[in-house]
Amino acid sequence: MKVNYQQTAKRVFDIEAQALTHLKTLLDDDFNKSIDAILSTRGRVVICGMGKSGLIGKKIMATLASTGTPCFFMHPGEAFHGDLGMVSPEDIFLALSNSGETEEVIKLLPFLKDNNNIVIAMTGRPNSTLAENAHYHLNIAVPQEACPHQLAPTASTTATLAMGDALAVALMEAREFQPQDFARFHPGGSLGRKLLSRVKHEMKTENLPKVSTNASAQEVIHTMTEGRLGLCIVNEGEGIITDGDLRRQMEQDFSGLAAKTAQDLMSHGPKLISPNARLSEAEILMSDNKITSLLVGEMGNIQGVIQIYDLK
Repeated sequence: MKVNYQQTAKRVFDIEAQALTHLKTLLDDDFNKSIDAILSTRGRVVICGMGKSGLIGKKIMATLASTGTPCFFMHPGEAFHGDLGMVSPEDIFLALSNSGETEEVIKLLPFLKDNNNIVIAMTGRPNSTLAENAHYHLNIAVPQEACPHQLAPTASTTATLAMGDALAVALMEAREFQPQDFARFHPGGSLGRKLLSRVKHEMKTENLPKVSTNASAQEVIHTMTEGRLGLCIVNEGEGIITDGDLRRQMEQDFSGLAAKTAQDLMSHGPKLISPNARLSEAEILMSDNKITSLLVGEMGNIQGVIQIYDLK
């Protein structure tokens, strides 16, 4: 009998979607208190979990770190053999265990109590050892796993991940975390580059294709070809001629093109941007106006050209 694998996938999606819907019903005031505790601490969030919970914990750690919450991941086995020295009394300890009975995590509780750490437990069992010994408990119980044998953590790890995302987003909103803040932690990424870099860092300045208003069509074409930007700047920003403008003119009146001047061919009032503007501003301006190039500077003093291809 041929198995319909798509049906299996759809069943998994349905089970995990139901788990997330169920998760909303489990939220209580401990979520708010957990957020307040993290916001008020001068320490970091230490995230700890074993096995699959640990893998999810590493992702939660990465999300928190990139959205303004200082944190690090601690493997419970390594913690019990010396890494607890990294935990200061000001740190918040976020312990992940679906059963709430993971031995390697439970063994850390006496130290955390003696060290006066606030413990936030994320488990699927409110009556578990971990939940009952934590200051705050985030319930991640799911009606069932997507695994047909109810053995492999599937829906439960999805629920844990979603709860971690909820923590991160709530903290972002509480801190009024902005795209510029996100970019500061991602300077090497595309977003960081667009939000932190300025137009002057990416604009083209060498051999700009410039012509006067009385330049002939032949001169315009030659200058555009030499400039390799697909455009000509007319009279220091009074107008602009793109290769699209030339094509449209050729379609309308090919025989009359030779008699045209830049004044006849140009579009008036091209979009300008300051060299000190962020790349993200340039991208928005081009997107809003459905264009691919901006002149940099002001009319009478064009310093460069920035194009959509420079932002990739």
